[in-house]
Amino acid sequence: MIRNFFRHLWESIKSLKRNIWMTIASVSMVAVTLTIVAIFAAVLLNTERLATGIEKNVKINTYLQVDSTDNAKQVTGTDGQTKDNENYHKIYDKISAIKGVESVTFSSKDEQLQKLKETYGDDWNLFDGDSNPLQDVYIIKAEESSQVKGIAEKIKKIEGVESVDYGGSNSERLFSVASVIRTWGLAGTVLLILVAIFLISNTIRITIMSRQRDIEIMRLVGAKNSYIRGPFFFEGAWVGLLGTILPAVIIYFSYHYVYKDFNPQFQLQGLSLYSPNFFLPILIGSMFVIGILIGSMGSVLSMRRYLKF
Repeated sequence: MIRNFFRHLWESIKSLKRNIWMTIASVSMVAVTLTIVAIFAAVLLNTERLATGIEKNVKINTYLQVDSTDNAKQVTGTDGQTKDNENYHKIYDKISAIKGVESVTFSSKDEQLQKLKETYGDDWNLFDGDSNPLQDVYIIKAEESSQVKGIAEKIKKIEGVESVDYGGSNSERLFSVASVIRTWGLAGTVLLILVAIFLISNTIRITIMSRQRDIEIMRLVGAKNSYIRGPFFFEGAWVGLLGTILPAVIIYFSYHYVYKDFNPQFQLQGLSLYSPNFFLPILIGSMFVIGILIGSMGSVLSMRRYLKF
């Protein structure tokens, strides 16, 4: 069996050389098809990742009334004495008790003013101290994006809450777009892979048709079907392997370039593309597996009509 294995392997290599132009045509078709599939898959998977990241970044900003002391453990009474705050975390506790709330983070109006200064410059310095027009805010993160609207509606009813903002219709539109990307993107990927299988298999079938005479001669001298299939099986695998090399190189360098150029901009918004160190080995490895499987199985399946007695 081992001897036959190496014999078939060697015969497949010699056959590829003898039929060099058909080999080039088959390898080229595999390369073009897998390049398109890989690019589409990379774009789709990263688009879905960004959409998911944006969904997770949608937060509910709950603005408290101007005189709110909900986050102060102690307050100053009318007599000027400091005492424990009876209303401490009343709003916070009610928000935390709402089903679907994952976390609640407090941001004081002074912290928000500082962020504005860092973003827009010193023009906001004139709002320091008592001139600060901003409000204390609780930033709420939901467990699921679908729960955002319902949580926001419940928070609005809590006494002491001035207003609630979560992006409204824009956020809902975003969730809808993300859902469409997942559904149709997956369908598109499956469809494209099926098209790739069809194109590559047909190209290999044409190659085998040109070798019909060789198959007939082997049958006439009494070769078994398994023996005839062997070299063609390996030929298809070689075609798939060779056809994947160029797409792998293109994807490797292209993805590194795109990641280096665009990912820093996404990171400023709390988003990220898939890391090349994680993403590329999986994508390129999958391409080689798909190429070799389609090539080898396509050869075997295409030979069935010639091996029937």
